[in-house]
Amino acid sequence: MFAKIKAIASYLPAQIENNSEIVEARFIKKIGVKSRHIVTNESAGDLALKAAEKLFGEYDIDRNETDFILLCTQHPDYQMPHTSAQIQDRLGLKKSVGTLDIALGCSGYVYGLAVAKSFIEAGLAKKILFLTSSVYTKYINVKDTSTRPLFGDGATATWLEGGESESLKAFVFGSDGSRFDKLIIPVGGSKFPPRDNPEVFSTDENKNYRSNYEVFMDGMAITYFTLREIPKLVDDVLSAANLTRADLDYCIFHQANKFMMTYLRDKAGLNEVPFHNDISETGNIVSGSVPLAIEQVVKNIGAANLKNVMLAGFGVGLSWAGCIANLSDIL
Repeated sequence: MFAKIKAIASYLPAQIENNSEIVEARFIKKIGVKSRHIVTNESAGDLALKAAEKLFGEYDIDRNETDFILLCTQHPDYQMPHTSAQIQDRLGLKKSVGTLDIALGCSGYVYGLAVAKSFIEAGLAKKILFLTSSVYTKYINVKDTSTRPLFGDGATATWLEGGESESLKAFVFGSDGSRFDKLIIPVGGSKFPPRDNPEVFSTDENKNYRSNYEVFMDGMAITYFTLREIPKLVDDVLSAANLTRADLDYCIFHQANKFMMTYLRDKAGLNEVPFHNDISETGNIVSGSVPLAIEQVVKNIGAANLKNVMLAGFGVGLSWAGCIANLSDIL
C-alpha cells in the first residue's frame, strides 16, 4: 500500500488588501503580488476548518472515513492544546481520529506529505486529512512595507489515501538552524514569554515599522539562502528518483515572490520545464502555497499528465524539502 494525493481544496478569506495602497507600482511588478486575501477575526483553525468543509463538499469524500488529521501551521489557535484536536471535534469526526500539529512554515507541505506517507505506508492510517493554514498578516505590521505586501492568509485541505503504486517518493530534507533569525517573530514564545517582555515598536533603516511581536524578515538573506540551497535540492531529488530534468512534467515550488522564483528557475536549470510562478492575487500563504499551486495547475491543465512533478518548499527555519509526486490521481 502506497500513499497518494486524491483531492485538494483551498479556502481564502473574503477580505482583500491591494498592494497599490501600500507600495509603489515598481515594487508590485517585481514581487508579482497585486493583492492578497487577509483575515479579519478568523483564526488559523477557522481557515483550516473551512478548507476541510470545502474539500468534503466539492468531492465525493466521506468525512467519517478520516483516520488522522495533520495540521501544518505556525499560528495555533492557542498555545495549548493543539489546534488539530479542536478541528476533529468541529468537523464532527469520530474520537478514534488521531491529530497532530506540525509547526513548520514554507517547507511544511512537503514535510507533511512525508509524515502522511509514513503513516499510510506503515499501516497506521488509511485516509488522512492534511491541512495547512496561515494567518501571517495577523503578525505583520501594516506599516512594514518590505514584508506585508508579500504575504497573504489562507488554508488548504489535502486528502491522502492508499494506492497500488508509489506516488510520493524521493524525499530530500534540509535545515540551517544557524540562520533561524532571518525570518522570525522575536518575542512571544517560551524563550521570551509575553509576561516578561513588553511590546516595543521601532522603525528600521528603511522606514519599516514593526514591533518585537511581529514578523521580521531579512529578505536579502532569504533570497541568498534560496538561490544557494534549492538548486542543489533539485539535483538531489532528481538523483534520488533516478530522473532527469527532461523527465519532469511540472515543477511546483513554494511561491515566495515572482522575482525570486524567476531567478531560481534559471539557476536550477528548469527553464525548459513547466514551472508555476503566480501569486498575483494571493501572495505567499506559506505552507499552503504548494497545495494551492497544485490546485491551480490541475484546474488549468488537468491531472492526467502530471505523473512526475517536483514539489519543493523552503523558507523559515531555515528549512527546505523536496520530493517527486504523481498527481495524476487527483480528482
